[in-house]
Amino acid sequence: MTATLETLGRSRELVTPALRAAVSRLDPHTRMVVSYHFGWCDETGTPLAGNGGKAVRPGLAMLAAEAAGGTPADALPGAVAVELIHNFSLVHDDLMDRDTRRRHRTTVWALWGDATAVLAGDAMLSLAHEVLLDSGSEFASDAGSVVTTATRELIRGQVQDTAFEQRDDVSLAECLDMASAKTGSLLAASAAIGAVLAGAPTATRAALSAYGAHVGLAFQLVDDLLGIWGLPDVTGKPVFSDLRSRKKSLPITWTIDNGGEHGRELAAWLADGTRADRADDAELAEVAALVEAGGGRAWTEAEARRRIDAADAALASASLASEPVAHLKSLARFIVERDA
Repeated sequence: MTATLETLGRSRELVTPALRAAVSRLDPHTRMVVSYHFGWCDETGTPLAGNGGKAVRPGLAMLAAEAAGGTPADALPGAVAVELIHNFSLVHDDLMDRDTRRRHRTTVWALWGDATAVLAGDAMLSLAHEVLLDSGSEFASDAGSVVTTATRELIRGQVQDTAFEQRDDVSLAECLDMASAKTGSLLAASAAIGAVLAGAPTATRAALSAYGAHVGLAFQLVDDLLGIWGLPDVTGKPVFSDLRSRKKSLPITWTIDNGGEHGRELAAWLADGTRADRADDAELAEVAALVEAGGGRAWTEAEARRRIDAADAALASASLASEPVAHLKSLARFIVERDA
């Protein structure tokens, strides 16, 4: 894990100056709001020594470029673009979910209101395309197609996720499709865009895209585990956060579909909105125990590992440089083993 953190740290060191340069193009207020979201300043604009998160997506883009025979510099515009798109989605996601905390800090909408959060997210999405168009890369158009398609899929997944909140009959297949779109699409794009900007052939791009898609689904599976059993001091979110919001996450839907009596009890609890809204920590702990007893936790952990094995197989299907591939494999395992 230490080697993986060092790899992500190097990627972050490369991408942060370019990311800051992109954000500097924004109007003063939006620039301050976006800088706050990245952890670069406090709510008054006073600079902080924040690093903007783990930078998994930029790390994927740069490693993919190296694996395909290019350099991290080739991938830099794509790394900035996918990080901007990721953070656009986070700011909007916090608003839609009414989450007031992210990375142990107050969220953008909770500080400045809904309109500012919408506009700050839109600004980051626009910047992502601007950075690619201004890159001067002969592959900028192809890279732009990668991120526009991924953004459309990301939004499709978010639409599904929002619609699921109004339904009691969400199936595991639907939830997997939603997660593949909402999370998997951008991680697939992050790996693919590095190969695209390195000028890699179609088969290489496809292999790295498949790797990213599997890693993305593993990421969401682990995220869903943390949404129930994650430690608030580590995740920055309240205990049992996904249960509080009655989210139709992967462990939940698997348990309802396959957990027998435990699944039926879980489904009944979720359907009783009034009871769920009033649940205290003790009751939520009992609901989490239902998911575990019904097999949802064990299945989610096993499925995350299976997806990582599939990611490894995707890498093995292409002719790639060995050292970057080793880092890509380590990064995938870091995602499954993380606690935040």
